[in-house]
Amino acid sequence: MTALIAAAVFFVSLHLLVSGTALRGVLVGAIKEGPYMGLFSLASVGGIVWLSMAYGDARGLGPVYWDLGTGARHAGLVIMLLALLLVVPGLTTPNPTSVKQEGTLDKPDVVKGMLRITRHPFLWGVAIWALGHLLSNGDLPSVILFGSILALGVFGTVSIDAKRRKALGAKWDAFAAQTSNIPFGAILTGRQKLSLGEIGWWRLVLAVAIWAALLWAHPMLFGVSPLA
Repeated sequence: MTALIAAAVFFVSLHLLVSGTALRGVLVGAIKEGPYMGLFSLASVGGIVWLSMAYGDARGLGPVYWDLGTGARHAGLVIMLLALLLVVPGLTTPNPTSVKQEGTLDKPDVVKGMLRITRHPFLWGVAIWALGHLLSNGDLPSVILFGSILALGVFGTVSIDAKRRKALGAKWDAFAAQTSNIPFGAILTGRQKLSLGEIGWWRLVLAVAIWAALLWAHPMLFGVSPLA
């Protein structure tokens, strides 16, 4: 359990306390942007591997805080689909919140498709994915793993907003005024309208296909069937 806690602290701190603070600027100033991004990517992959292995070792240990039964597990299937409907378009849509894509702010039609729903589709998808797994897994190792990922997804959006506001100034303010961090916030307040066609039907179909593939492969990959 100690290794799992350490891995979770490392992974969250790497993104919120290194990438999300002035420390990033200090490191970039010392070793330049390219080497920093390379080392950060390597550390992120290492953190994910460490977190996964530590979780595997800790499974079955510690108390169980809740068990919501098969109903929660089946509801998780829908939650996972919603998560992928954000993650897949989020990864494939040009977005100034993404790494090295700040230049998309110069496009007059940057706010379209998924960005009408949220300017952080990938991170909210990850947060929803983690929340779905928490509902189905109330044991201590799962709370540590999925709770840390949920926190990173939610607070990561705030961290990125702060970084972009500081770096991009008025350009960012104009973009932020047209969009929302919270999904559907800009639509509900009348600043945007929903346009599924702009998202790209191929992105939505791909998300559903990945969801179905994960359901099929889940027992082989993780030893647990979400359909049970």
